[in-house]
Amino acid sequence: MKIAAIGECMVEFSPDGSGAWRMGFAGDTFNALWTMRGLLPATVQTDYISAFGDDDFSRQQLTFFADHQIGTAESPCLKGGRPGLYAITLDGHERSFTYWRSDAVARSLADDPALLRTNLAARDLIYFSGITLAILAAPARANLMQVLAEARAAGSRLAFDPNYRARLWPDVTEARSAITAALQIADIALPTHDDEKQLFGDADPDATVRRLRGLGVPEFVVKDGGRPALLGTESGIEEIPATTAAQLVDTSGAGDAFNGAYLSARLQQHEPRTATHLAHRVAAIAIGTRGALTPFDKLTAARQP
Repeated sequence: MKIAAIGECMVEFSPDGSGAWRMGFAGDTFNALWTMRGLLPATVQTDYISAFGDDDFSRQQLTFFADHQIGTAESPCLKGGRPGLYAITLDGHERSFTYWRSDAVARSLADDPALLRTNLAARDLIYFSGITLAILAAPARANLMQVLAEARAAGSRLAFDPNYRARLWPDVTEARSAITAALQIADIALPTHDDEKQLFGDADPDATVRRLRGLGVPEFVVKDGGRPALLGTESGIEEIPATTAAQLVDTSGAGDAFNGAYLSARLQQHEPRTATHLAHRVAAIAIGTRGALTPFDKLTAARQP
């Protein structure tokens, strides 16, 4: 089995609880791939498709990937390139972010469609997000969408989280258009209601469900924080209760962990309902962990109901 996630992995600085800062690496699609890597058998090939630089941070990032059995296929390493950076600040367990990413090398990940096509060939699953789309200029975004459509036609399943971040888009009209187009080619959609409310004006999760049904998305889970998720399949709509977190430490990456857990279960042929229950358990564990990445040993423990 071969899977890939596409997007931007940044340098992350997060508070360690003692007044100091801890450096790590994270980004929405990478966080989900990390969760998949922790929950899938070692024989599954996992690659993060992006563009990388040649500075010290980039070298440390690539070493971190390799140390955790995450490849990068033939993603380019560009001379003079460097990753984006963000810092997390916490107010209790709620977080906010400050970004330095306007010149991040990941913005060139789809500049070469032939290379991108090579990197995504023969994948069982390809995962991308609204942030993946937002960081790309319009021509590169068109390249990505074309290659994704080709990959799907060749048999790859596409999973997509709209993950709307207004500040990354020139305007709401462009965001709506791009994210709607992505939903129309997705086999699995994993939206969060708060994002859908901001972008599309969905009054409640049921409105999100109706819109996804109207777009023809065959399988989806509408996340809604600590409230039940709405699972949609060809069998209908089902409400799946959330798992209560043992402790609230840091909500960073909880939605990404949910997505990665759901997809790992589906890749292992578990039913969508079972996958959603696992995703809730993993998200609850992620909320009790500092930073965006949940340690692999904690992910392994989440397999048990």
